[in-house]
Amino acid sequence: MNVNVKGLNINYEDVGSGDGILLLHGWGSSNQVYKGIMNLMKDKYRLVAPDFPGCGASETMSTPWTLDDYVDFVLEFIEKVNLINPILVGHSHGGRVILKIAADKKFLPPKIILLDSAGLIPVKTFKQKFRAKSFKFIKTVLTLPIIKNFSGKLLDKARKHYGSADYNAAPPVLRQTLVSLVNTDLRDIIHNIECPTLLIWGDKDTATPLSDAKIIESLIKDCGLCVIEGAGHFAFCEQPLRANAIIKSFLG
Repeated sequence: MNVNVKGLNINYEDVGSGDGILLLHGWGSSNQVYKGIMNLMKDKYRLVAPDFPGCGASETMSTPWTLDDYVDFVLEFIEKVNLINPILVGHSHGGRVILKIAADKKFLPPKIILLDSAGLIPVKTFKQKFRAKSFKFIKTVLTLPIIKNFSGKLLDKARKHYGSADYNAAPPVLRQTLVSLVNTDLRDIIHNIECPTLLIWGDKDTATPLSDAKIIESLIKDCGLCVIEGAGHFAFCEQPLRANAIIKSFLG
């Protein structure tokens, strides 16, 4: 299915009937990551899962977005597809958007489920700080007016060497968006969230470590954390039977 949101052609899945659940995927992923959850619960719920702009089969935005742009996108999408008071489920970047929505109270979901969610800026190791400073220095040199016209290929090589896999795989507009997102820390507003919240996390997650989950749990009054041993950043996909059982119990 397709719908126009913020002037973009957005692809989405819409299955089942009953109380609404909105599922938001992570960075660089698509709504297909939720196939298992949607098939499991479509007899009881209406499950709607969009592809974020620039992901899956959705159109890419023409200018970089901030987290607030993603919030506006989700709120408009909910209205456009007539999804009434949905429960919000988000993995990684999708969780970050949900944290911002719930903390700002622009929409008050009955419940939220965060799966290895992003939203906090992790403390960088010495190696990470050194790499960041090295790239910043190289970028400064290669963009000097005297050599700028001849250094394009060298700068691209530097980006590939120092950038993350997500960064390198993205087109320029999404690279700038990603930089904005990963430098947005929500820990100062997460305490505003009042709805019942479930966290499902892999204890081997290196992208959004378990320590992030414990911080989020401590900041939300009505919050519970379920840790899946041996699972990484996609814990709900790596161990679907356990994750789905936890979700079904939380939804009642």
